[in-house]
Amino acid sequence: MNRPLPDPFSDRRRWQWLALAVGVGVLIWLLAPILTPFVVAALLAWIGEPLVRRVEQAGRSRTTAVVLVFCLMTLVIVLAVLLLIPLIERQISKLIDWLPRLGAWITFTAVPWAEERFNLELRGYFDPSNVIMLLRQHWQEAGGIAATVFGGVSRSGLAIIGWIVNLALVPVVTFYFMRDGQAMGRMLRDLLPRPVEPVVVRLAHESDQVLGGFLRGQLSVMIALGAVYATGLSLVGVDLGILIGFIAGLVSFVPYLGAAIGVGLAVIATLVQHGDLMHLALVLGVFGVGQLLESFFLTPWLVGDKIGLHPVAVIFAIMAGGQLFGFLGVLLALPVAAVVVVVGRYLHQRYTESQLYGADETPGSVVGAPSGAIPPAPVGAASAAMEEIAPEGVPTGAIAAEAAPTGEVAPEGAPTGQP
Repeated sequence: MNRPLPDPFSDRRRWQWLALAVGVGVLIWLLAPILTPFVVAALLAWIGEPLVRRVEQAGRSRTTAVVLVFCLMTLVIVLAVLLLIPLIERQISKLIDWLPRLGAWITFTAVPWAEERFNLELRGYFDPSNVIMLLRQHWQEAGGIAATVFGGVSRSGLAIIGWIVNLALVPVVTFYFMRDGQAMGRMLRDLLPRPVEPVVVRLAHESDQVLGGFLRGQLSVMIALGAVYATGLSLVGVDLGILIGFIAGLVSFVPYLGAAIGVGLAVIATLVQHGDLMHLALVLGVFGVGQLLESFFLTPWLVGDKIGLHPVAVIFAIMAGGQLFGFLGVLLALPVAAVVVVVGRYLHQRYTESQLYGADETPGSVVGAPSGAIPPAPVGAASAAMEEIAPEGVPTGAIAAEAAPTGEVAPEGAPTGQP
């Protein structure tokens, strides 16, 4: 007979787990400057792990599968950098050249129309001279800050060497994490205390599903929507269509927020550049097609019914991680948020099953009785009911014996239960 495992979250162990969590948090805070490449490598290895398993199932060895997937991921990242950085740079340069047109449109078209339409006095709030002066002041401040930062970096050769070393560490550590990740996981599992090992393994598996539901699903939707919006706006003829499409796609992890921001920016850009209803209708059509693709194709196919992170939880996790640990906190925000969601769900389940919640004291039940048990009737009532049913001369309880399916009638003198 198997002995029941002790409660992994008893009063004594609860304080031990709290002390362990505090110790890990302090250690991460102290080692934050050197942990960034390792966290980036771990995330990249985690993203490529499903593809490595598929290659393994096709008959390849673990090392061969890791080499193939690693080369594929490296090629994708290099192509993305080579293609996207010049494209975004051209879009930003075009935006800077396009700002005077935006200022003229706001001053001479949008503000007079709003004043006439809504009977408001807005011209004093949109004085071009004040806006230009404000931009110059902030531009000078930004230039001074940039000069200070780059000057400090240029004077510190160790800082440049540190950046180069961290950048070179990422692919190396990613390869080793991909190749030896399963062995590391088994080693950590063997180190877990036996009472808590089943719970931790189950929560880790659920955390992986939650995080995978967001990263592998929602991020794919964001990239696909950004590509759809950028391509559609460029075909319509919006000069800043690629930049607006990427912004709308990246913000689309919050439902309807990406489309709303994209529509607002695209409408303003279209009115400034073209100013006719035909281009405006085409822009609205691009975002309408994007929303239809997201609702009926992208989300069901890429996300499906996976349990992901709520958009509010994602925003809060990223902001809190950046505030507490800087760039390392931003990288750790989503994995930590997934673990917190799973652990919170587990604690909620334990709470609803505890005596504090009162799960054993539901209305109509007897304290201490199993859930769903029927409360016994009073002894007097049961005796009266049996006396009414039983015929004269038959002892109480014989009816139950007669009602029991005994098959054949037992002869006299035979033991009970034998024919």
